[in-house]
Amino acid sequence: MTGLEQRDELHRPLGAPAPKPKRRASYGKLALLAGALLAIGGGVFLLETDDRLGGEPYAVASVDLHPAAAPGGAVPAAPAGVPLAGEAETSSGVRVVRGGGGAAPGSLVLSVPEAIGLHMLPAPDPRLVEHAKYGPLPRIGADGARPLNVYARPSMVAARLGAGAPRIALVVGGLGLSASGTREAIAQLPGAVSLGFAPYGADLEREAALAREGGHETLLQLPMEPFDYPADNPGPHTLLSGQPATANLDDLHWLMTRFVGYAGVMNFLGAKFTADAAAFSPVLSEIATRGLFYLDDGSSPRSLARARAQALSLPIAVADVVIDANPSPPAIEAALVRLEALARANGAAIGVAAALPDSIAHVGRWARSLEAHGVALVPLSALAARGPGAAAQANP
Repeated sequence: MTGLEQRDELHRPLGAPAPKPKRRASYGKLALLAGALLAIGGGVFLLETDDRLGGEPYAVASVDLHPAAAPGGAVPAAPAGVPLAGEAETSSGVRVVRGGGGAAPGSLVLSVPEAIGLHMLPAPDPRLVEHAKYGPLPRIGADGARPLNVYARPSMVAARLGAGAPRIALVVGGLGLSASGTREAIAQLPGAVSLGFAPYGADLEREAALAREGGHETLLQLPMEPFDYPADNPGPHTLLSGQPATANLDDLHWLMTRFVGYAGVMNFLGAKFTADAAAFSPVLSEIATRGLFYLDDGSSPRSLARARAQALSLPIAVADVVIDANPSPPAIEAALVRLEALARANGAAIGVAAALPDSIAHVGRWARSLEAHGVALVPLSALAARGPGAAAQANP
């Protein structure tokens, strides 16, 4: 059994049979890549293969990156107007992985986004970086560009659903703490699922970059004081209601420098902190000043996030359902049914979950079924400016 198979076996929900790999090819989109690679001088073949990207098409291509040598060993120059291989990669938005992974010897694996038009902008964008004592802080650019716009995943609702289709945004948090769990979430969840990273991982920069390469919008999770603190301690640099605003802002800046490229921030715990207007308001004001949006995960009905964000003109999203408050598979499925019902009733809904194996498996499968049910899966940023909704519903 390979390492990947062992991992899948460990993370499969109890009692669930091994999933049958889907087989899918997107020949229309990949024909464009085939033409480009043939122009470079390589040979291309397309394979209908296991759906390891979770519904996102990809091609396996065997490419000769150098033109054939002429008699005498001379290598002819590329024809005028034909880009070199490296130029084609960097300008196309297609990620090329060398050194195996395909079926043919010496093959390349081309990871194609959900649509050729989908393009996650590189991070960090120099316009949006402030060099501070703890590292790079996000900021609004001199030209008015904001991280919440520049780093957001484009929202590409399938045209066949229509503009009035109900929309659902899903956020899975707790990424970055476990390398294997983070890879599992990136691999299993559709790209439109937004991923929240805790600020304490050992390799956050790389893992957050991998998430964005996979098409996922990223968020920074901010540890905030719960009512039973310090018995329940979220971690170093937790934002506290009992310390001066200057100390909280210093901790906030430390947290914000852990990685780059996030479009927004969200609370981790924080029932006490988010209920304290004097402590919470300066933090929300700083988030707004830096061009981010805020997600309230809906875990505390006493949170002042809605009212304070409105006063600060801070784009906000509030979760409607905590999907795995009860982490049992039947409760997760029931919460997902409620989330879809809310989206149909209100036009949109937001669900949050933790990066637990059962949660990832159930949310991933369910998310891929939404379009067939006439519901659009959108990144969280697409709903961040919507009006305040009902408090989040935890599953029983």
